[in-house]
Amino acid sequence: MLGKDFQKYWSGSEERDWTSSFKNAFRSKEPLRYRIVHAHYQISSMVSRLDAHLGRLQERDRTLFERVVEAQMSKDTARAVMYANEIAELRKVGKQLLATQIALEQVELRLETVSELGDVFTNLIPVVGVVNELKSTLRGIMPELSIEMGELGEGLQEVVMAAGDFTGGYSGMTSPTPEARKILDEASAIAEQKMKEKFPDLPITAASTQKA
Repeated sequence: MLGKDFQKYWSGSEERDWTSSFKNAFRSKEPLRYRIVHAHYQISSMVSRLDAHLGRLQERDRTLFERVVEAQMSKDTARAVMYANEIAELRKVGKQLLATQIALEQVELRLETVSELGDVFTNLIPVVGVVNELKSTLRGIMPELSIEMGELGEGLQEVVMAAGDFTGGYSGMTSPTPEARKILDEASAIAEQKMKEKFPDLPITAASTQKA
């Protein structure tokens, strides 16, 4: 259980001397609980935006798929392959975005459980690694979301640092932990399965001659 002092600090009912050390000089004075709630809101917004973007990709995929079929029926193999290759690239991006969305949903669940000191380190440190990894994934696909993800990761890292400073248990790790890697790998596997469910297989002739 949390100590009474940390409970006050967590909820913002007790002021700390943030000027006592240089490393704390630029950190937010908002209560840690509020910052977790705000991070949860940010992630929910990101998940919704990713869902909308995936919807547009699915619509574009449907249009291209119809063109592949039309080209096949016209025996225009070259055009069918061209559209099939475009679909392959689109689905590659779609899988990355879907995996990102699924991983963020896992992050949401973990933030909901961050209510005790032990939970900060058990659940939040892997979350920081996941967010930083997703930031890199999105950089070339949705740059604006990548920037927001970077800011989110920095904010969550500050929460870990603040909680660690209070107890002397701070860990400066920012790279994906084994638990973070597990979240990312599971999200990728689920995304691959969902892509198979959401997107129909291409006509065999086009699929067999498209680029790898």
